[in-house]
Amino acid sequence: MVAADAQRAIAFSLSSGKADDAPPGRELLGRLGTCCANTYLVMDRAYEGLPTRNLAQELGFNPVVPPKKNRKHPWEYDQELYKRRNEIERLFRAIKGFRRIFTRYDKLDIMFAAFITFILIFKYLISVNTT
Repeated sequence: MVAADAQRAIAFSLSSGKADDAPPGRELLGRLGTCCANTYLVMDRAYEGLPTRNLAQELGFNPVVPPKKNRKHPWEYDQELYKRRNEIERLFRAIKGFRRIFTRYDKLDIMFAAFITFILIFKYLISVNTT
C-alpha cells in the first residue's frame, strides 16, 4: 500500500501471503509513475533493497528507509521522518479493524480488494467530515 497518511491511501495491491512483498511493492510504485522532486517515500525495512530504492529514486522519490543491520555499506536516512511510518501502520490497523478484512471471509481476491476499497473510501469520507 502507498499511503499519504493515517487516513488516505493512494494505491494498494494484493500479494500472495507467502511471498516477499518487495517485487509487488516495486510493481505498485511503477504504476504510480514519476512524482515531483523532493517527495519523501517512507518505506518499511522490508523494502530497503537496492532495486526498490533505485526505482524510487528513478521515479523522483526520496526514499526514507533504514538499512538492514548487516549491510556492508549502510546509508544515511532521516530518522525523524522515518518515525512517521507509524501513520501508515495506523491505517493498516484501521483497515484490519473491520472483521471482514481481519478474518478474510472473501474467497475471491476481487471481492477482498473491493471491500478494502470500500473501507478506504469510508475512512476518507469520515476524515473529511471531521476536519
